[in-house]
Amino acid sequence: MRRRDFFPAVAASAAFAQTIEAQQTPARPERKGRLKQCVTSGVFGRGANFEDTCREAARQGIVGYDLIGPKDWPTLKKYGLIPTMYPPGPGGNIPDALNRKENHEKLEPLMHAALDEAAANGVPNVITFSGNRKGMADAEGADNCVAFLNRVKAHAEDKGVTICMEYLNSKVNHKDYMFDHIAWGVDVMKRVNSPRVKILYDIYHAQIMDGDIVRNIRDNFKWIGHFHTGGNPGRHEIDDTQELNYHFIAQAIADLDYTGYVAHEYSPAPGHDANASLTQAMKIMEV
Repeated sequence: MRRRDFFPAVAASAAFAQTIEAQQTPARPERKGRLKQCVTSGVFGRGANFEDTCREAARQGIVGYDLIGPKDWPTLKKYGLIPTMYPPGPGGNIPDALNRKENHEKLEPLMHAALDEAAANGVPNVITFSGNRKGMADAEGADNCVAFLNRVKAHAEDKGVTICMEYLNSKVNHKDYMFDHIAWGVDVMKRVNSPRVKILYDIYHAQIMDGDIVRNIRDNFKWIGHFHTGGNPGRHEIDDTQELNYHFIAQAIADLDYTGYVAHEYSPAPGHDANASLTQAMKIMEV
């Protein structure tokens, strides 16, 4: 091939590749409703190919994906998805986190690094946890969490990234977890008193521990930065096979002018089609 013929051929080949990629990357449809819905990987079932789940999420109009690490952010962005929650690590893990002073020296530099990385990549939230009690009094654990969060809150405020401490149940899934009642978490948030330190309000866990979901959301909305969904009992679909009226909950959240994200974190019940379940969940939360 002559050189003068080579460059047009390369250009045509590149254009063709871009066309194929565009055909394979679905345009995300505009969804009705006031809530920005996102997902966690569990909604697609065990063993699902990550890129396939991103493609499906985009096809359905999902805006983001929780708890996905930096190595997979390029794939999310390829499909127009936002990495909406930095995964566990910088804020400890469920059993071993902020309520123990001996963890602070190790976690503080990790949290600062995560805040920088999140801000640089458009990630709005970083997850953290209280940790388990392991015999510690709740008041002492709260003091320790407040101390850590006060040390990092200015950085979070400067970067515009929200540190979200997750509210989990200690009755069924996470025995001994300290932040297992909304009042404990609200006390911590009030004492830290930062617009960039909030509660990750997991509706499934909250129903098991405190119930009264809508009243508690309304009463404590100032301190909530993110939501997770899941049906109770079983943490399956948020449809009429479980006890919560998620459409009503969605309406209540939207009526509070919530501007953050609601992430679906259920697991499809055996025999259910994961994509159909997600379509249904999105419709339920579309208010």
